Parts: sequence; structure tokens; C-alpha cells
Amino acid sequence: MKYSKDDILALDRIDKLKLINSVTGIKPANLIGTINSKGQTNLAIFTSVVHLGSDPALLGFIARPRTSEVGHTFKNIQEIKQYTINHIPEAFVENAHYTSAKFKANVSEFEACNLTEEYLEGYNAPFVKESNFKMAMCFKEAIDIKRNNTMLVIGEIEHIILPDTALVASDINLEATNSIGISGLNTYYSLKKIANFPHARVSEVPSFKI
Repeated sequence: MKYSKDDILALDRIDKLKLINSVTGIKPANLIGTINSKGQTNLAIFTSVVHLGSDPALLGFIARPRTSEVGHTFKNIQEIKQYTINHIPEAFVENAHYTSAKFKANVSEFEACNLTEEYLEGYNAPFVKESNFKMAMCFKEAIDIKRNNTMLVIGEIEHIILPDTALVASDINLEATNSIGISGLNTYYSLKKIANFPHARVSEVPSFKI
């Protein structure tokens, strides 16, 4: 099967969303937790969280602040300057999926989707208690992407919380955290560790057979 640009443009809107959201393969699925100055919490699933650097420890995600469906997350981050990123384990993947519904600003997805708010002393933004792997983030900057009216939201990791069994010699075993991935808009995958290789050096590259 082959799709040209014209074929893609001719697709139904939902079919196009599903296709193009799947072409990168399995992506991380995370719940981003925020709170505003009135104490109203928000929780939304994002599939665009990406590593930007290790020193400082920066992560980014793509937001659409000019549209109502995800505006609550970015507005809260702008206001409080803090947010959390929570991995999604298989145990509550359905609850997490439905945080993508367009709830009103005064409705907390924590309550609507039966997930539990959890707080770290001295930190305002809510974590997802049921998550095995979570991070406290401090907002640093947002970069406009004019081509499609989105922005890259950049934050620095302030705290990492994960099971003891998931960390071996600084390597995180995502299978041990039961974290899941997503393809497209609504198809979820479990993760299985298949290999672990040493740091790649030219002098140590194996003699691969063609």
C-alpha cells in the first residue's frame, strides 16, 4: 500500500489523524497533571513527551494552547510553573485514555476518570497516585511552532519517583514499571525488554554479516 501527499490530504479527518499519528511507531503515553491558582486540577494524556537533554534534565511536549481541548494544561503550567508527568501502567490504561475527552475547565479528570491525586511535600502540582513512574517538572520555556499553531513546552525534571526494582545501574527497565505505549489515537501496547547493549564505540562494532 502506498499513500501520496494527495491521498493523505483526501482522507477523512479522523482517518488522517489515525494514520499520521501512527507513522512514528509506538510513542510514550503519559498523563500530565496540573493545578491552577483556584485549586482546580487537570489531567490529560499526551503522546508527545520527548527527551531534550540530560544536563540540565529537560523534557518537552507538544501543546495546542490556542484550542480549548488542551488549553487547560498549558494555562495551568503558565500560572503555577509546575506540572507532573506520569507513566501509564496497563492496570488503568482505560481510565487514562478517557482523560482525552473534552471536559470543562471546572471538571477534574482525576475525579471523572477515577484516578487519585497525590502530592509531594513542597510541590503544588498533582501526581497520579496509581502511576508507578512519575516526575515533578518545573516549566522553563515554550517555543511557538508557527507551521501548525502548536508549541513545544519545555520543563526541567525536579524529582523522579519509580520502583526500586526498575532501576539497575542507572538503566530504567520500563517493563518493570508496567509502562505502556500508544500508536495512533487509541491503540495501546505493552512494553517488553528484548535487549541491552553496551555504549556503542567504533572500535567495538561487531562484524555484521550482510
